[in-house]
Amino acid sequence: MSIDFGLSDEQLALRDMAHDFAKNEMRPVAAHHDETGEYPWAVLVKAQEVGLLNTHVGPENGGLGLGAMDGMVIAEELAWGCSGIGTAMEANGLAQQPVILGGSEALKAKYLSPMTAGGGARPSMCAYAVTEPGAGSDVQGLKTTAVKKGDKWVINGSKMWITNAGVADWFFVVAVTDAAKLARGGMTAFIVERAQAGVTVGKKEYNMGQRCSDTRGITFEDVEVSEDNVVGQVGDGWKLAMAAFDYTRPSVSCAAVGVARAAMEHAIQYATERKTFGQPIANHQAIQFMLADMATEIDAGRLLCWKAAWMKDAGLRNTKEAAMAKAFCADVVMRTTTNAVQVFGGYGYSEEYPVEKLMRDAKIFQIYEGTSQIQRIIIAREMFSRK
Repeated sequence: MSIDFGLSDEQLALRDMAHDFAKNEMRPVAAHHDETGEYPWAVLVKAQEVGLLNTHVGPENGGLGLGAMDGMVIAEELAWGCSGIGTAMEANGLAQQPVILGGSEALKAKYLSPMTAGGGARPSMCAYAVTEPGAGSDVQGLKTTAVKKGDKWVINGSKMWITNAGVADWFFVVAVTDAAKLARGGMTAFIVERAQAGVTVGKKEYNMGQRCSDTRGITFEDVEVSEDNVVGQVGDGWKLAMAAFDYTRPSVSCAAVGVARAAMEHAIQYATERKTFGQPIANHQAIQFMLADMATEIDAGRLLCWKAAWMKDAGLRNTKEAAMAKAFCADVVMRTTTNAVQVFGGYGYSEEYPVEKLMRDAKIFQIYEGTSQIQRIIIAREMFSRK
């Protein structure tokens, strides 16, 4: 059986639709949302109308049930348009995935079906609330607890840097239920509604890049959650939270490819227009080599993303491949956007030109959904565990 690097007709149509949406609905307002930090509700409403939100929710809950590879082609185009708006659009997927993987049918019907229904004044949103002020990658540092009292779970603690926290209708929350076990079965996942008593959402964080993506802290103070809102089994919280990344890390990685591609395209255009020593700077070998490296690394990154997504769709374990895509693409987008600024020279450092924003937006790819250092730890662990 030969290897096919092509997309199906359906995937090509998805890519074209996402590209047109990014070009016509996202790019024209990207600078405004970067400057103001305003949440892009108007764009999200249009995205829901054309079917670009909640794409992985299954047909039984009103969604399209798209696969991981389908998500790749969409994520790259949306991030090409604006990764801040793209993150706002795609963040639902991270919170939804553990529910898709481990939630009961009743839980899916209650919380996923309304997200695909549409027809409201704004789309329904959710947030993945796992990271804490003192515990990101450090599982042992997780402090939020859930204690069983009668037929309720009582949650206390705080989460930090939660994407979509200020706009979410519900949160996917992981809390310690057995401190002696922690990641080995001592954490449990819950769906917590924002409207519940004891839930406090903090102020919006004004970040270096992706500024319209709503990032906040959340505090839970004696929040009572029904047994019905446990996701999966008691003790499966950390396993579900990490399993979601095998689906979402390739998508985030392909979003990094989209930002890098945008930066490269701007650099190529500028290099053909800007003249020094009587000729376009595109004729100078130093610039040609920079652009050639951009193109090579972008293609390599995309292929890593596609492989990780193909493996997931084929039912294969892709933890190592998803981490490889995330680590590589995060570094590529940082290098590419930095070099794009260099191609522009002094103009690139100015807010009047687009590559400055792309460079700021790029940095978060080396941090969220697991830092580049953590990805390398995962890769090494997987390498040794598969021996």
